[in-house]
Amino acid sequence: MKPRLAPYLFVTPAMTLLLAFGVLPILVALLVSLTDMNLGGLADYSRVSFVGADNYRELFGDAAFWQALGNTGVFAVLGVPAVIVVSLVIALLLDRGDSRLFRALRAFYFVPAITGIVAVSLVWGYLYNTQFGLFNHLLSLVGVAPVQWLGDPVLVKFSVALVAVWRGTGLNVIIFLAALQGIPREYREAAAIDGASELRTTVSIVVPLLRFAIFFVAITTIIAWLQFFDEPFVLTKGGPLGASTSISLFLYQKGFSASQFGYASAGTVVLFAIIAVVTLVQLRARRIDAED
Repeated sequence: MKPRLAPYLFVTPAMTLLLAFGVLPILVALLVSLTDMNLGGLADYSRVSFVGADNYRELFGDAAFWQALGNTGVFAVLGVPAVIVVSLVIALLLDRGDSRLFRALRAFYFVPAITGIVAVSLVWGYLYNTQFGLFNHLLSLVGVAPVQWLGDPVLVKFSVALVAVWRGTGLNVIIFLAALQGIPREYREAAAIDGASELRTTVSIVVPLLRFAIFFVAITTIIAWLQFFDEPFVLTKGGPLGASTSISLFLYQKGFSASQFGYASAGTVVLFAIIAVVTLVQLRARRIDAED
């Protein structure tokens, strides 16, 4: 084997999987979005007609689509900063020691990331229950009336986002801890010798050295929240009145509940374009920051 061909041979399996499960589905979705495919069309392709951009025109004129897109934006605004900040703070606190207690706490904070969404929904559903939920019970102890955590169109966004923040923190804590392990202890010792407080050292030395880890967590977290699906699906089914319907849940309902595969595929292409634009903007910002 020629040495120049060896690298291509090694990356071939990964590239094959990427093309099969990454690029090909996007191309299929783009093709389906130009048709009126439904459940019947899966059994008989002769019943599928080419409709061009009709699905996109219908999509952009659908008030439910814009509501779902707006909900997704609200979820991202609420969740992304919260996940990043909470994860970073917890990681900084856990990095202060390496005793059995700290190792146990690291495992404890990672548990939500590996807990099944069904189990999570059951636990949080009981916590949010209006009649016998723990949150309303605690409020009743101080004389506050029961709160409709999942029944109020405004409050439901915060309630659902809180569950997602709780689930998404654990994995990012591990990422930040790994990055913190790569920072030489000499930097902190030198700052301590110069008289810098621990808070000052963290803000001026540690956090700037975590820029790449913060960027990585930010970009993966934003992509995850733009595809926000699990929590609205299991907790509210998008209710009340569509107040917690994310764009991914909206497309799922159109595709699998209403059997409008062409319409749902058009929405999928739009969502992919939004994620691609946001990612490119972040990569560009990262490149400019690295050049500076």
